[in-house]
Amino acid sequence: MKKYKNFVIGGIENKLFNMILITTIVLLLAFTGMTVYQGNMLKDLTQNTSEQQKESITGITSSIMDEVVRRSMDRTTLLEAQLADQLFHDLGVRVEMLEEYAEKLLNGSAEASYHSYRGPDPDLHGETTTQLFLAEGTYIDGALDRKIGTIANMSELMTSLFGASEQTNSCFVGLPEGVFLITDDRSGMKFNEDGSVKSYDPRTRPWYEQAVEKGGLIFTDVETDAFTGDIGIVCAMPVYVDGELAAVVGSDLFLSAMQEGVQASDVDGGFLCVINQNGHVVFSPKTEGTFAVLSKDEAPDLRQSKNLQLADLVADGMKEKTDVRVVEVDGKTYYMIGVPVGSIGWTLLSVFDQSYAGKPVDTLQESYDQIQTEATATYRQKSRSMNIGTTVVLGLVLIGAFANAIRLGRKIVRPLNTITKRIANISDQDMEFKMEDEYRTGDEIEVLAESFATISHRTVEYMDQLTTVTAEKERIGTELNMARQIQASMMPTIFPAFPERKEFDIYATVEPAKGVGGDFYDFFLIDEDHLCMVMADVSGKGIPAALFMMVCKIILQSCAMLGRSASEILAKTNEAICSNNKQGMFVTVWLGILEISTGKLTASNAGHEYPAFKLSEDGFKLMKDRHGFVIGGFDRSKYTEYQIQMNPGDKLFVYTDGVAEAMDPENQMFGTDRMIEALNKDPKAAPQQILNNVRDEVNVFVHGAEQFDDLTMLCMEYKGKKE
Repeated sequence: MKKYKNFVIGGIENKLFNMILITTIVLLLAFTGMTVYQGNMLKDLTQNTSEQQKESITGITSSIMDEVVRRSMDRTTLLEAQLADQLFHDLGVRVEMLEEYAEKLLNGSAEASYHSYRGPDPDLHGETTTQLFLAEGTYIDGALDRKIGTIANMSELMTSLFGASEQTNSCFVGLPEGVFLITDDRSGMKFNEDGSVKSYDPRTRPWYEQAVEKGGLIFTDVETDAFTGDIGIVCAMPVYVDGELAAVVGSDLFLSAMQEGVQASDVDGGFLCVINQNGHVVFSPKTEGTFAVLSKDEAPDLRQSKNLQLADLVADGMKEKTDVRVVEVDGKTYYMIGVPVGSIGWTLLSVFDQSYAGKPVDTLQESYDQIQTEATATYRQKSRSMNIGTTVVLGLVLIGAFANAIRLGRKIVRPLNTITKRIANISDQDMEFKMEDEYRTGDEIEVLAESFATISHRTVEYMDQLTTVTAEKERIGTELNMARQIQASMMPTIFPAFPERKEFDIYATVEPAKGVGGDFYDFFLIDEDHLCMVMADVSGKGIPAALFMMVCKIILQSCAMLGRSASEILAKTNEAICSNNKQGMFVTVWLGILEISTGKLTASNAGHEYPAFKLSEDGFKLMKDRHGFVIGGFDRSKYTEYQIQMNPGDKLFVYTDGVAEAMDPENQMFGTDRMIEALNKDPKAAPQQILNNVRDEVNVFVHGAEQFDDLTMLCMEYKGKKE
């Protein structure tokens, strides 16, 4: 740059002046040429561009509408099916709870006194009550009265389950003797017109017959309620005692809301349709055609339809969520998607008329043609006036440009020079750039100065915050390390644990997914001849789970040291946890007590993983023991126990779900089959080596993938009574 008096040649001020001058001249020349060229080319250009834009917009819009319809149907149908599936799943869970309690009452494993019962009372209509009905020809003698008095103890459970869901119609128990106990709030609807109680024979109802025929949990087809006349579905399950049918329990749901929702779905070319496990349409807003609702005897199985596209869609939709397919039905082309309602074997079909998807495209084309015509006419009119006005304006601009170029250049350069000097003077003692009045130019220079000031101020704040955060991070790390040490000290970690006891060998490990976790194991001698072993998994992760784990461990050990049985220890621990479990946390527990002198192992399971035993030369096998409810879930849970006779050389392996559910990079689980293979890699090895074998196989399988769950294992080898 060269400076001549107050004018810098080659500086920003000089360059700005030259740029404005050259730009103005070029604009005048370009405008003149473009005006002539534009007039000649406007007509052809407008026509060609209009056709190309119309074709492009039509194609893009059609593609977008197709994608929008497919995505909307996919999300909406999946959500509706999941809601319905959850409703039926919850119904099945309630029936399983009824079956479990009924079996305990009828086989005498649950302590129950004689419970009174009564028939329906019209004065109690609207209140939840349990009512007794008898089939015609059924009379109550002494033995039947005692059985009814025993099964009537289910009244409180049925009342609780009835109130758990607004969709529940009733909960009930049917006996092979023709006795029917039902809990609902419609006792006034159980009478004939003459005031007599209606007769009801449960043995003739489809739910009773199907449950007995299958021998397990069933869902009936959609049927009409015997008392209210409303449509619904029944879930039932037989109860067996000593191999003989003792009762059938069940619960039903009204499906009026589902029917009304499907009826209301017929909007703007789309509707929902529910297909049952037999391929029959059970709910649909259509009264004619393929999707009309017909009686069970008349309804066709859509899986056997001659329309192969529709048949495949319905069949696939009962197995898994399908993609959105184009299917022609009854002379129309539809988008369709099927989503299974897995709990009951149904599928939810979402249907959308393809012709409706093309309407926005037609409307857009018409609107585009009209806009294009009006725009062309307006442009030609305005263009003439603009050319004249622009010529005059550009002339004035050319004159003013010379005068303003120098003034503008100086106005820009002066504050920039000041900013540059201030930035150059920033030092460690004064790192903050501050705004001054000279920088407040009302343009990008002021924005630039404010940006420097903001960055400078934030840098100073960041340095202060960084110092504070670093200190806080170090404090939190120290506390987490202390929590990890405290948690580790709560579990036995010194091996061999009982070097003076040669009758058994035991080893255990735990690897939390986070710094601290919710898994824990424990083993301790209740007395000289009894070894207690515990494997547990607390819901959740991190510090909350670790605190809950410590509470559970202390309570379990305290109950065990009182000399109780395995099932009593779990029951007492559950009562203690449920008494003050405001956070709603729970823990799964496997607990076993080994009588060292005889090798007899007594165990009980509260919702935990199946244990694995090596009881012969064949190697380890899963023992699918009977599960009780999780600890902390229900304050009156009962737990069963079982016994295993262990001989010298036999081994026990218990673990948490972190072993079987370890994931590889492709999100595949390790699984119990691979776990058993790892155990049997060297089944005669010592407990420590067996755990090492399992951990090695898990490491190879996950192939470096992140551990998402705590991984805890315990192995005990029984060596026999010391000579």
